[in-house]
Amino acid sequence: MSEQLTCGRDAAALNKQIQKPLSSSSTHERDRKPQKISGRGSERAFCADSNMTEKTREVLEIVKGVDPNQTTDEAARSEERPKWDNKVQYLLTCIGFAVGLGNVWRFPYLCQVYGGGAFLIPYLVALVLEGLPLLHMELAIGQRLRMGSIGVWTSISPYLGGVGLASLMVSFLVGLFYNTILAWVLWYFFHSFQNPLPWANCHQSNLTGSIEECEKSTAVNYFWYRETLNITPTIETSGNLQWWMVVCLASAWCIVYICFIRGIETIGKAVYVTATFPYLVLTIFLVQALTLPGATLGLRHLFTPKWETLMNPTVWLDAATQIFFSLSLAFGGLIAFSSYNPEKNNCERDALLVGCINSATSIYASIPIFSILGFKALSNYNECLDNNCKLLKDKFDIPDGNITRENCLSVVSHYNSTYPSEVEQLGLKTCDLQALLDKSASGTGLAFIVFTEAVTKMPASQLWAILFFIMLFSLGLSSMFGNLEGVLTPLLDLHVVPKWIPKEVFTGLICLVSFLVALIFTQGSGNYWLEILVITGLVELSVPLGWSGRLTVEIVAMLVVQWAIGAEWYGQGCSGSQGRRVVWAGVVRPNQYSLYWQATWRVISPPVCCWCDQDWIWPMWGSHVQAQWAKEPTYGCMTGTPRLCGLSNFSVYVLYMLQVGFPTPEARTYPGWVYAICILLAAVPCFLIPLGALYQLYRFLRKRMAQGGTKTPYVNEGYVVET
Repeated sequence: MSEQLTCGRDAAALNKQIQKPLSSSSTHERDRKPQKISGRGSERAFCADSNMTEKTREVLEIVKGVDPNQTTDEAARSEERPKWDNKVQYLLTCIGFAVGLGNVWRFPYLCQVYGGGAFLIPYLVALVLEGLPLLHMELAIGQRLRMGSIGVWTSISPYLGGVGLASLMVSFLVGLFYNTILAWVLWYFFHSFQNPLPWANCHQSNLTGSIEECEKSTAVNYFWYRETLNITPTIETSGNLQWWMVVCLASAWCIVYICFIRGIETIGKAVYVTATFPYLVLTIFLVQALTLPGATLGLRHLFTPKWETLMNPTVWLDAATQIFFSLSLAFGGLIAFSSYNPEKNNCERDALLVGCINSATSIYASIPIFSILGFKALSNYNECLDNNCKLLKDKFDIPDGNITRENCLSVVSHYNSTYPSEVEQLGLKTCDLQALLDKSASGTGLAFIVFTEAVTKMPASQLWAILFFIMLFSLGLSSMFGNLEGVLTPLLDLHVVPKWIPKEVFTGLICLVSFLVALIFTQGSGNYWLEILVITGLVELSVPLGWSGRLTVEIVAMLVVQWAIGAEWYGQGCSGSQGRRVVWAGVVRPNQYSLYWQATWRVISPPVCCWCDQDWIWPMWGSHVQAQWAKEPTYGCMTGTPRLCGLSNFSVYVLYMLQVGFPTPEARTYPGWVYAICILLAAVPCFLIPLGALYQLYRFLRKRMAQGGTKTPYVNEGYVVET
């Protein structure tokens, strides 16, 4: 009887607590008519039996700040959740996670391919309509629920746990990719102290002459494909583990573990260096690059708009994908980072700050990159002219001074018309400066082939090589913090780790497992397997097949949060105002966000994401997308160079700076089983979402059948009405 009376008093107290104004300082809340959970049997609904109804639990959780399902130990752990030492650490971590390798080697490439300055228009439109709303939503739900990706979506609804699992899987796979890139960067960094740089000239073979394979290509390509990757002819030929790559990969994972060993406590210290050092290096490169001959050619080529490219739908699609990848959305890392914030942190301002800094960094990085590429194009053009002049002088005994760079083209034209057969036998190369500027590269090709060759032509090349690879390592390391956090935080929040295992040990186990899995990338065929992650769209190098896993996560997130729940649910604690709270189950508060956020979240951003993901969801929307599906992934074989046969299509694609006349790649299609792996990796994150919902539905039906029925709130034989 006493328990029944206590339960009745709790129900009445709960109604009174809901009726209280939530903020005495808010005029709007004071004037608002209090709402009350009432109705026939309302108190019985709260006190039906020892098992409270779901709605009651939700109200108790939000109004009282207590989760009825939590044990005392779990509640204590929730209260002891780590926090950032200061706001600067949090912002630097988010900026470091967002500003990654793609800002340096993907965005400049897109600007060059899609009309220079004209590409900035769809890029900025995508930032406003897609990037900022999605970034704000992830920061808000993480701060609101203070959990990792799986815990966030499970708290919203048990049927959405698959969304968090999809984010976790994507973070794990992308972490493998990024740390393999870091291993390559370390390999080049260690060799950057040699004088001359090992990729500056072809090595000698037994002191008898240059290696034939190196002479047929270039020194930078030989060092990349043979001495770094030692690539095999085909993907079917695995090759042995390259011990030097294994050592570099182990070193990269050890550095990640050291920076991550104490969670945000050590990450917060590391980002002071990893998030700021790239800006210092970019500034140094900018000052140096602007002084190089040909820098203005590169900048003019970068920013000269080609307005006709805006009529191509692929330009807008790639702009949206670049924003999505660049902000590191759908990984779960941003959700995890924001979960360590105070509840009243202004995440709206944080989203605007991180998004704008990320885009500004992409534009800022393009200036030194294309200044150096312009210098390299001019250098190659002059070398081409000098080579042709030398051949003509030797063949026709032209006196010195009669043929120079300035008149070389006219002299070649004259002799070609006068002695066509003799000139043809010389094998003169076509020297076209505009063609050299138009040729583009991105990804590993830009970093390890094009830029390394440009560095060899700069004064003090060792210094610039060291700075460049330290910058790349800092960018990749900051991204790894978010990827690893997207894996660890959900697992720790779900308490899948036994209590007797320290967090440091569990972090080490995750790094060890990741290292063992990533050993596949250190084989001779490792570059092919790494490219599979590119083909599936999990990373930001290209999107030939699609990247539906991450986009599907964001589409489901927006639809659920904005329409099924509403922005009011998670937005109350994120606008920076004090005293704002929300009762999801019983009280509906007015919108706390401006018209811009409401319009983009509920109306604009979901269709934009669906359009970006149309190659999986709506393939009938565009013929260009269907054409992408019709193309099978290929990898090329360099005709005439048997040992380089089997270079991946993505790798061959970046060999554009080779001398004219170098054998052209012969495309080969991937075997069927490799193509199946590509589709599987792209589709599994999508399938985890419905599979998670079906599993929860199975558990619910099984529990329902075991109970033999569900009691209603009105069937409570133990309830006694007080008189």
